[in-house]
Amino acid sequence: MTRLFRLSALAVAAGWLVPAAALAVQEHGAPEGLYTHQGAHLFLVASMGLLIYWLRQRQLVREAGWRWIQYAALFFILWNIDAFTAHLLDEHLNVVDIQPAGGWMVRIDAGDFPPALAMLYYAAKLDHLLCVPAMLFLYFGLRRLLKDAGERHSEANPP
Repeated sequence: MTRLFRLSALAVAAGWLVPAAALAVQEHGAPEGLYTHQGAHLFLVASMGLLIYWLRQRQLVREAGWRWIQYAALFFILWNIDAFTAHLLDEHLNVVDIQPAGGWMVRIDAGDFPPALAMLYYAAKLDHLLCVPAMLFLYFGLRRLLKDAGERHSEANPP
């Protein structure tokens, strides 16, 4: 077990020492991959919307843990709409052209389209600003539900 841990740690360290481009919004080859992926974004939006509906319908959001999970679902919806938009502009409609401008800089050109489209694309590529809070809200919600369940269990079964 210790050997497996050391090998895993070595692999992770090697990955950090030899980094590659880490793109927040991935591109998908051929139209089938893009259509399936876009459909998955829409499905997750609908699923999270349904989760929020049922949490509110059953008044579970009165409990802090479920309220955090509701916030997570809302941010997952926003994240998926954002990623859907980035894929649509970049891969499906091909309305933006991205060119390296040296170092960490890129030039986003919207061509004949309004310049605001380039700004929208840039903002959409910052999808991690929605995804990370969603995951944190989910973590806080699950942690709170676990804590509350432990408290209820200890009250029901005193030592």
